[in-house]
Amino acid sequence: SQGDFQTFSIDDSGTVTGSYDNGQNKVLAQIAMANFSNPAGLVRDGGVYRVSTNSGQARIGQAGVNGIGKLAPSTLEMSNVDLAEEFTKMITAQRGFQANSKLIATSDEMMQQLVNLKR
Repeated sequence: SQGDFQTFSIDDSGTVTGSYDNGQNKVLAQIAMANFSNPAGLVRDGGVYRVSTNSGQARIGQAGVNGIGKLAPSTLEMSNVDLAEEFTKMITAQRGFQANSKLIATSDEMMQQLVNLKR
């Protein structure tokens, strides 16, 4: 019988398998991996890496075959976020918050002085 899609899983070879509520499992896709003759030659472009003349061309293939690494599903790896840029954004936001809070405190003091003058 026809089933509704429930969940998916990925194994270390990059095979994506879907599970359905009727108990059937079906291979949905295969994740391709790339290998480079000089991975250190890849150029960082924001949060991603791109090919350069130093890295060589990508060799695309299946995970775990012909020297291409395997996937590690359900694991965490280091982030590809530029920490310096994110810290700069965080400090800028914090300074803006501090400036706004001082503005509110100053206007509160001015209002208090105004009330005191009326008395």
